[in-house]
Amino acid sequence: MLAPDNRYTDADEAEIVDAAMKTRRAVRAFLPDPIDEQVIRDILEVAARAPSGTNMQPWKVYVTTGAVKQRLSDAILNSGIRAEKVEWEEYKYYPDKFFEPYLTRRRAVGYALYELLGIGRRDVDRMRAQHDRNFVFFDAPVGMIFTIDRRLNMGSWIDHGMFLQSIMIAARGRGLHTCPQAAFAPYHRQIRPVLGLSDEEIVTCGMALGYEDTSKPENELRTERAPLEEFVAFMK
Repeated sequence: MLAPDNRYTDADEAEIVDAAMKTRRAVRAFLPDPIDEQVIRDILEVAARAPSGTNMQPWKVYVTTGAVKQRLSDAILNSGIRAEKVEWEEYKYYPDKFFEPYLTRRRAVGYALYELLGIGRRDVDRMRAQHDRNFVFFDAPVGMIFTIDRRLNMGSWIDHGMFLQSIMIAARGRGLHTCPQAAFAPYHRQIRPVLGLSDEEIVTCGMALGYEDTSKPENELRTERAPLEEFVAFMK
């Protein structure tokens, strides 16, 4: 509960928020159970309280289900463009060349996922098939595509990221899981006609939303986080 000065006085409140943040993770297999539209609206409304410079709110969301979601998946999967050949034309998510400690972290999560799925490090076909699961939103009933106006600057991209995180936390508070998916961004040419995007919009990412399929091995993945000593400096 809140005291008159808006400070939390009940430790249980902090535990609820902490639990939502600690249990948020990228789920890669979902149950087909539908999500009521009002629940999705509630998640997006509370997430829209995310901060943004001068309250610009630099985000747009396209919530797809059913036939539209299927058309989106088909447009990408039938494009004939393999993931390793796709061009990051609008923006680059990853560095041109990985370096430490980021290279090790990237490899660790990839190897861990493939090991859970029984995919060998030279099994390129199965790696491609797993990557393509992105484009069916890992079978989630809801697939969201996010865009930002290309005329905005880097600060708005930071704000956009805070909005995405807010969605994921709000989803956890309702017993749902998500998977943020940068993999959609290079396929903006396939996405644009399906969703009717304007020329000013840059596709930043997709996001799957639904209930976790706990029977799937890929959902056993738990990623590590670096200790505070690696990224925090307390200055007194």
